[in-house]
Amino acid sequence: MSDSAAAKPVQSGASGANPKAAANVQDPESLFSGRDAVSARVGQGKALRRQVPREKLGECTIKRRDPIALLDASNAGRVEELIPVRYGRMLANPFAFYRGGAPLFAHDLSALPHSGVHVQLGGDAHLANFGLFASPERRILFGPNDFDETLPGPFDWDVRRLAASFVIAARERGFPTRGQRAVVRRLCETFRRRITDFSRMDTLDVWYHQFDADTMLATADSETERRKEQMVIDKARVQSSRSVMTRSTELVNGKIRIKDVPPLVYHVPLASHVEQKQYNAQVRRFFADYRLTLPDDRRALFDRYELVDVAIRVVGIGSVGTRCYEALFMADGESPLFLQLKEARASALEGYLPASRFPNHGQRVVNGQRLLQSASDIFLGWSNMHHTGNDFYVRQLRDMKGAFDFSTFDLEDLGEYAVSCAHALAHSMAKAGDPALLTGYVGKSDAFDASIERFALAYADQNEADWEALKKAAKTGRIQAVRE
Repeated sequence: MSDSAAAKPVQSGASGANPKAAANVQDPESLFSGRDAVSARVGQGKALRRQVPREKLGECTIKRRDPIALLDASNAGRVEELIPVRYGRMLANPFAFYRGGAPLFAHDLSALPHSGVHVQLGGDAHLANFGLFASPERRILFGPNDFDETLPGPFDWDVRRLAASFVIAARERGFPTRGQRAVVRRLCETFRRRITDFSRMDTLDVWYHQFDADTMLATADSETERRKEQMVIDKARVQSSRSVMTRSTELVNGKIRIKDVPPLVYHVPLASHVEQKQYNAQVRRFFADYRLTLPDDRRALFDRYELVDVAIRVVGIGSVGTRCYEALFMADGESPLFLQLKEARASALEGYLPASRFPNHGQRVVNGQRLLQSASDIFLGWSNMHHTGNDFYVRQLRDMKGAFDFSTFDLEDLGEYAVSCAHALAHSMAKAGDPALLTGYVGKSDAFDASIERFALAYADQNEADWEALKKAAKTGRIQAVRE
């Protein structure tokens, strides 16, 4: 089997410490009481440096592999006619390529040294996968907001993916190498400091901690930056099912229906009454199963709504070709609820890390999201399309969602955004993992920062080379790409 097709789980030895090491550190027989327990786990994190020194995380020697073959392999199971759209979007620029290149990144990281400190990974922690979202109390929070690839694994994989994304974004903006390095250093220093802070906090306080919009505004470096952030926050605050309905529905024969906006939003073509009846039965079964994944109080709320319409929705870059729908529900004939149904496939990390313990990949995504976010959507759940076997997770569509447009950032803006992402990533790992073990490994010096900086710059070069390979493949006809 060629390198491009092989999927090799992370092992001890060349790749670093035993993947089970992190799971074993909290064996009750090995723990002490009170602060002694925390100190002991900090010491265990330090001890892991002897197996894999922090300097090793800077290595980025990628063995020769065929990036196109790896991307083609990741297309298995996607909607065939949308694969050229996926490639077309990835061709736009190196950052767009990086967004769609999670399978490449996982392949490459699996052969490099790793820390041995395992946490629940987001799995695709680039800067565009952080943003604003709502808590159940309607507070606007900032943090990771994409969990399609979530899986337990070495914490440094998410840190390295995030750091490389900032270098690639900085290059898109034309910032010099010195500026790229400074942004990554700021990211890593913030991550280390915040992990240390969380390791000293009460365990429940870590769980309750929220990085909200007010905190983001308070930590902005300048009044100009605060104004930019406030604009995005204000826009997110008015995003709701009602605002989606205003823009995205129309009356058809006196009934509210989702508006077709091809090729991005359209209804499933059904040729006959029989097909319509079968489709309706499949949809009803899907939502009946989804309902059972909600807590009892959320079921009571969901039961107040009646399904009105369902349409196909084409999303993202990395997700293009996966199945995605939006569904409109109404309560009392006037209260809308828009849900997004997104296909959950095997994580791009599977094959390189132990497979998910969950039988449904939607359940894997939902549990990862609940662990990593400081608060999650009240309608978060999962189900399966029984007639096709595809897994899905369900969430509200655009509910107080907000994204920052890095293409307009100056260098200071990018550095400020790196601080926010680092804070959010550190909290996710502290909430879902062991911050004492993490702080023991990353340490107090800038050794960790220097290694991540070295890796990020080198992987940005690799990403550009892979993007060029995709352009060549499109030019020679090896792949089909559709530019929108």
